[in-house]
Amino acid sequence: MRVPVQNPDNSPAMPTKPSRVRRWVKEGKATEHWSDLGIYYVRLVAEPSGRETQPIAVGIDPGKLYTGVGVQSSKYTLWMAHVQLPFKTVKERMSQRAMMRRGRRGRRINRKLPYNKRAHRQARFANRRQNKLPPSIRANRQLELRVVKELAVIYPVTDIAYEIVKATGDKGFSPVMVGQLWQLENLKAYGKVHQVEGWKTANIRTHLRLVKQKHSKGDAIPATHAVDGVALAGSTLIHYGIINGCTIGWKGKLAVTPAIFAVIRRAPISRRQLHLMIPSKGGARRKYGGTVTHHGFRKGDYVEALQGNKTHLGWVSGSTEKQVSVSDPNWKRLGQFSKNKVRLIRRSTGLIVTAVKTAASCSSVV
Repeated sequence: MRVPVQNPDNSPAMPTKPSRVRRWVKEGKATEHWSDLGIYYVRLVAEPSGRETQPIAVGIDPGKLYTGVGVQSSKYTLWMAHVQLPFKTVKERMSQRAMMRRGRRGRRINRKLPYNKRAHRQARFANRRQNKLPPSIRANRQLELRVVKELAVIYPVTDIAYEIVKATGDKGFSPVMVGQLWQLENLKAYGKVHQVEGWKTANIRTHLRLVKQKHSKGDAIPATHAVDGVALAGSTLIHYGIINGCTIGWKGKLAVTPAIFAVIRRAPISRRQLHLMIPSKGGARRKYGGTVTHHGFRKGDYVEALQGNKTHLGWVSGSTEKQVSVSDPNWKRLGQFSKNKVRLIRRSTGLIVTAVKTAASCSSVV
C-alpha cells in the first residue's frame, strides 16, 4: 500500500510507504490531510529534492447504476472504488418535479375562460429539440468526473482509460452510451484519455488473473466493478503485441497489489422545494428540502452523536426544533439526538464515502 503525497505548492508527487509518511509527520516534514474521497495524504513542508514522477493511470468502467474505478502504477494498485450512481434517484425526482409543476398550473389556470384570456403565457420556443443530456445520465457522468477530479489532486495522473460501449446493427443502445463522448471531452483536462472496448477489458482482466463477479452486480465489493477499473488502468501500462520476430504476447510489467477499497455515493439530499405535494389540514403546505438545519449543521455533515453510553458516527439527514437526525451510509436513520450531544467531525462534501481496507481478488506480477 502507498500513501499519496503533495508538494508544498499542492501539486501531486509520487505516493510513498506508510512508514516513511509516519516518520515525516513525526519529524515535522509533512502535514496530514484528508481528501473529499476520504483518502489520507500528506503535504510536504519543504521543497523535495526532485519532482520526477512515474506514469499513474485511472481506469473507469462506467455503468448505468454502478461504476468501477481503479488507480494503478506499474508496481502498485493505489486505490479502488465502487461508485453508486444516482440514476434512479434523479429519474424519480424529475418525474416528481414534473407532477408538481402540472399541479401548480392546474390550480392557477381557470379553464372555464376562453383560451386567450387564461393566465398562462404562450410557448416561447420549441423545447423538444435540444441536444442536452438527460438529467439522470448527466448526474452519473458528473459523479464520475468528480471522483477523477479529486484523484488528480493527490495523484500525478498521466493517463485515463475509459471503457466505451458500441452498438452495432439494429440492436438498441445502452444508457451508458448516452453522454460518453461528452465525458471523454471532460476527462481530457486530467490526463491523456484512452478509449477501451469491453472485450479488451475482459482480456486484460483475464491476463491479470482478476476474478469478476458477474451476478449480484450491486454488491459493494471489488469483484463486481472495481476489478474492471484496475484492468482498464493496466491497459495503459501493458499491451498485447509482437515481442520479437517469432513471438506474440503481453508486453510491459504490471503488479496488482492490495489497496484501499472505497464505496462512494452522493448524499441523497432533497433540493429545496416551494412546498410539499400534498397539503395538510387547512390547505397549508410547509416548505420542504434544502441543506440547512436548525442547529448550525448542514445535511451531509459527518458527525459523532452520543446516546447514553453509545456513540454513533453518521451523516446529518434532518432536524427538528431540538434534535438532529443522523443516518448511516445507506441513509437509514440511526436515531434523533439532542443538538448538544452531536459533535461535528467534517463538513459536507456532497459525498458519502466508506472505505474498507481490503485487497483485490488476487495479486499478480506480469
